[in-house]
Amino acid sequence: MLEPLDNLIHALSRLPGFGRRSAERAALALVRRPETLLDTLVQALQEAREGVCLCSKCGAFTTHEADPCPLCTRADRDDGLLCVVEDPADIHAIEAAGAFRGRYHALMGKLSPGRQTGVGELRIAALAQRVKAEPIREVLLALSTDLEGDATAGYIAERLRPTGVRLTRLAFGLPCGSGVGYADPLTLRRAVQGRQSFEDAPPDA
Repeated sequence: MLEPLDNLIHALSRLPGFGRRSAERAALALVRRPETLLDTLVQALQEAREGVCLCSKCGAFTTHEADPCPLCTRADRDDGLLCVVEDPADIHAIEAAGAFRGRYHALMGKLSPGRQTGVGELRIAALAQRVKAEPIREVLLALSTDLEGDATAGYIAERLRPTGVRLTRLAFGLPCGSGVGYADPLTLRRAVQGRQSFEDAPPDA
């Protein structure tokens, strides 16, 4: 196969949801219609590369011109409610569900010995600082329901418990082993609305 085309297929195959076959189909469609598909994609990618960044406060996707992002600056959001997520994409998913009106904090991952992701690689210190500096009364831990997510939630709970802030988790509307970014809006809405105290969470069977 031609090297430029093979490079395109390889790049696409690294995207979530793309296997080798789906990457091949996408690449062939792009090069078959360069003016209507490929050029448009190249322009959009360039604009995203130059314009999109992470909010310096919460970690959500924003632009350089809007940093801190609207989720951090809008007056109609609840300053006392902070939702902690693993990834900026999780913020987008929860916002799409329309059940949360507070602020956000993205950790940029979760504790994972296998991936060599420790406390120092996550934005946990920044979270603790926010809880001390801002009028936060409740921290909602909207993390994955797998072992690593549970370990991360447990560590954060221990770190924040001396502050006296209320700690809650999403209700168990999320399938075990799944993540926020993969849940449908209805499941997320029910999970946010039915959140429970971290201390009251039922133990594992």
